[in-house]
Amino acid sequence: MDVRAMTKNELAEVIERNKEHPDPALISGAAAVRDKYYGRRIFVRGLIEFTNYCKNNCLYCGIRCANRRISRYRLTRAEILSCVQRGMELGLNTFVLQGGEDIYYSDDVLCDIVFSIKEYSPECAVTLSVGERSYESYKRLREAGADRYLLRHETADKVHYEKLHPSEMSFDNRLRCLYDLRSLGYQVGAGFMVGSPYQSSETLAEDLLFLKELEPHMVGIGPFISQTDTPFGDMPNGTLELTLTMLALVRLMLPETLLPATTALGTIDRKGREKGFDAGANVVMPNLSPSERRADYALYDNKLCTGAEAAESIEMLRGLIERAGYTMDMGRGDSLVKTFDS
Repeated sequence: MDVRAMTKNELAEVIERNKEHPDPALISGAAAVRDKYYGRRIFVRGLIEFTNYCKNNCLYCGIRCANRRISRYRLTRAEILSCVQRGMELGLNTFVLQGGEDIYYSDDVLCDIVFSIKEYSPECAVTLSVGERSYESYKRLREAGADRYLLRHETADKVHYEKLHPSEMSFDNRLRCLYDLRSLGYQVGAGFMVGSPYQSSETLAEDLLFLKELEPHMVGIGPFISQTDTPFGDMPNGTLELTLTMLALVRLMLPETLLPATTALGTIDRKGREKGFDAGANVVMPNLSPSERRADYALYDNKLCTGAEAAESIEMLRGLIERAGYTMDMGRGDSLVKTFDS
């Protein structure tokens, strides 16, 4: 199946056909493409969810600023560095600092944190996921040592974007951020929720075409899972089947990208991560955040934060990966996609 040559209508037809019962040939074909470029390695990143404050009010997100029912927290520089040190002791060599769009963490504060991590471990990779910022901000963070940046585009359809976000958020600005990051030489991650409210096979096809144009180094996709204290709290969740279909299509569209088997995938199905691997995924992100804070990073209901999702249970994760027929890779795990400054 030559996904890269398909039109939007053709892609939408494939998605519609496979949304309830993914074709085994589609799934195995995607896995074969992953094996060709990366082998059967599953790359491990240490996730540090360092703040659940956010200035935005996205309709689907549990840490939206209007949610008064969650306990807010911010990790200090020392706490973040302690998480990194613990990750290094476990053998991790890449760290993802993820948080809401929290204005408390100014450029000066974030640059100091990034610089300190790189000073402590010069060879490690530092990934930031802190939302929309200016070109100058992204440039400063890159110069401080940030290697990668994750910013889900959420949907490549402007009308759909406006149904998921408040009026003060801009679809055009979200895309501007992604192209700014690409131009600055970051390894860039984009992505979207599968089964989000008002989504259609056509909007998902648009996502695939956008990803083809952007050529991100990583694509983070997982099922939409509702969060009780949001306007979408009663909306139906995304499905395992459609998520696996989209993982496979992303792998076929972007053979060299990195593709996580997300926590959300493991949340909706006990074997979700392993099924994600079999559909072409090759990244997992166990949680390094302080254990007492993990439940407070409540993006959606029933989010996994124990067992193989916890970094301290790294051997449990290794066993899960190896039983599924894969090898755990604790290195930097850089993407094969070229950066603009390489």
